[in-house]
Amino acid sequence: MDSTWQHTTVLLHEAVDALLAQDPDAPQRAGTFVDATFGRGGHSRLILSRLGPDGRLIAFDKDPEAIAEAQRIADPRFSIRHAGFRDVGELPAASVAGVLMDLGISSPQIDNPARGFSFRGDGPLDMRMDTTRGETVASWLAHAEAAQIAEVIRDYGEERFAVPIAKAIVARRQERGPLASTAELAELVARTVKTREPGQDPATRTFQALRIFINAELEELQAALEATLDILAPGGRLVAISFHSLEDRIVKQFIAQHSREVFDRRAPFAAPKAMKLRALARVRPSAAEVAANPRARSAIMRVAERTGAGTA
Repeated sequence: MDSTWQHTTVLLHEAVDALLAQDPDAPQRAGTFVDATFGRGGHSRLILSRLGPDGRLIAFDKDPEAIAEAQRIADPRFSIRHAGFRDVGELPAASVAGVLMDLGISSPQIDNPARGFSFRGDGPLDMRMDTTRGETVASWLAHAEAAQIAEVIRDYGEERFAVPIAKAIVARRQERGPLASTAELAELVARTVKTREPGQDPATRTFQALRIFINAELEELQAALEATLDILAPGGRLVAISFHSLEDRIVKQFIAQHSREVFDRRAPFAAPKAMKLRALARVRPSAAEVAANPRARSAIMRVAERTGAGTA
């Protein structure tokens, strides 16, 4: 990993404390834990420092740069898989004591122009989490219809100017060829979006939407959450840190859905199906953390515990 682009882990101690559910009188934790989004390893390293010799940490990440960083951890209790976090479902049922999901993108991904995630520096219009496979944003925008582009920008970016932005992208493609760089896209959006909230770049919502879409982030999140119901042992913890409302809404609704008993209306006298999760906490970064790391300001951490009702 290039040391030029550093990452400050958000809610580091709060997340690990919630994940390990550690008794103060038992300083070393046993069991298997999952860091479903390794990133640059901030959470993983702290988890390992608090695991005992019988503890184990399995990490997942799509990003080859994250995999390279993980390979620097020389700890027999640690392993890394080059895979998306939906693949946590491949782990054995009821085998895991805790799953941590730190969603979104890391600072090195944002700050490196070559990755194409940000409009603040010019680079190729890529935005893939896994640069070894899949279609780039530039490639998709080169053939997608205006209606498709508008739907993505509206649904994943909550952008009210989605239709004019999509039409401008297609018009540019027809007149001068497809967009190839982040600067070209940012300039096009800025010309199209006439008003924006103070302090927000006009391209913010469009870039977010295209990144979420090209990486199928929300679909992967939903699949990963469902998988936790199978792999978490009774008493195991789910800890999810979200950075925008679309992610947090999915996590919130998932926990709420499985934190209540389910009654079968067709069999009113039958015993209800037991709830599968118990909601424990909703945590925001402290004022001090936000002051030190402004990218933490939108973070929301939700914590739930697998009940003893068995696997789904």
